[in-house]
Amino acid sequence: MAKILFVMTGADAWTLADGGKHRTGFWAEEAVVPLEAFKGAGHEVTVATPGGVVSPVDPVSLAPEAAGGAEEAGRLTKVVETAAEFRHPAVLAEVRLEDFDAVYVPGGHGPMEDLAVDADSGRLLTRAVESGMPVGVVCHGPAALLAAVKEDGTNAYAGYRITAFTNAEEQLAGGADNAKWLLQDRLTEAGLTVETGDAWAPHVEVDRNVVTGQNPASSAALATELLKKLG
Repeated sequence: MAKILFVMTGADAWTLADGGKHRTGFWAEEAVVPLEAFKGAGHEVTVATPGGVVSPVDPVSLAPEAAGGAEEAGRLTKVVETAAEFRHPAVLAEVRLEDFDAVYVPGGHGPMEDLAVDADSGRLLTRAVESGMPVGVVCHGPAALLAAVKEDGTNAYAGYRITAFTNAEEQLAGGADNAKWLLQDRLTEAGLTVETGDAWAPHVEVDRNVVTGQNPASSAALATELLKKLG
């Protein structure tokens, strides 16, 4: 049995370029589908957030039109509301990386607000990649990689081939024009190679110990690849 750390956002709003707030959090599918896959394979999951707050779910991700129908929306909602892992998170600053075998970061716009600049998250993700520990990140979750800065000022993931929520998808979703910054651009500036697939289609990249998914539809395939890393 492996122990997998979920690093999750504590932010329920994304600050826009005009100063407005867009309600957000984590995207349900990106947390629930991997949680079920990892637990189904016999592994243990611990969620950690900044300050140990219960990670807020993006309400849009629980809408039938986003979840793939009313039945799936109801199922996701039930898991989000009842899973002990989500209801009782650890404090990110108190997490010991050596207690875990892999790290996973789900998306939603929440990580753009807090994990992108969170020193505790950045420290854990830096140590994880440098130690060869499997790291999985999906959709807007790669925003957390921006805080993984080494002592010399370079990004610990620079030179890795990854994927993430693309500029094109942000434009199609309606968030690009009022965003302070776009994830694909910022990751590229940090020295990561961002590979893009078709909008909304499953797309996973595997480079050494890092597994990334482009969008919510990539969650299941990413979980499968991360499980392979755990043997």
